Amino acid sequence: MTQPGVEPERITMNNLANCAQWAKKLNVSDEQLREAIQVVGDQATDVEMHLKGTRSTTNDERMHDLRNA
Repeated sequence: MTQPGVEPERITMNNLANCAQWAKKLNVSDEQLREAIQVVGDQATDVEMHLKGTRSTTNDERMHDLRNA
């Protein structure tokens, strides 16, 4: 929950640098970020919670598994 008078952080999909920054911060691909925003909107906290709730493993773990398959 945000404090009264404080705007929540938003992820701006039409700003490539902003998207790249958030994708790196959240350890997701651009596509995963885009899909999450379509589901929950552009508030960064909502996107982060959605991504954490939908991933049982991290992308790093998935990439490791793919390399070792």
